[in-house]
Amino acid sequence: MSSIPVVRVELAKERSLKYEGSRRIRCAEDAANIFRDYIGNADREMFVVMVLSAKHIVNAINTVSLGILDASIVHPREVFKPAILGNASSVIVGHNHPSGDPEPSPEDVAVTRRLVDAGKILGIDVLDHIVIGDEGRFVSLKARELL
Repeated sequence: MSSIPVVRVELAKERSLKYEGSRRIRCAEDAANIFRDYIGNADREMFVVMVLSAKHIVNAINTVSLGILDASIVHPREVFKPAILGNASSVIVGHNHPSGDPEPSPEDVAVTRRLVDAGKILGIDVLDHIVIGDEGRFVSLKARELL
């Protein structure tokens, strides 16, 4: 006789991010401010997913990938795992450019389009991809019509 593990899948709260503003996302700047507070002055790329309710309230934030100075590996499976477990209606993804220049690379655009396609299959909308630079600068791929 063989044994098959019975498992429970859950989202575990690691800690809380103290944030001065509202948890409701109304525009790209709201999302950029939260990403900026979460990522801080990281010296390598961090790719992060923000899990949103149907009313665009941030229910969770998760580091998907911690990369090197100018790249990080991003796979839809890892992006949508916390979104599915967190009952997300939608997500906003974001990452930093340690160089300080928030201009999206061709790879940034390609991974965003791949995530949008995966989200359509899952029924979880990717609302935006925010690239964080220095001195408060950021780029919204949605605003640039690159989604």
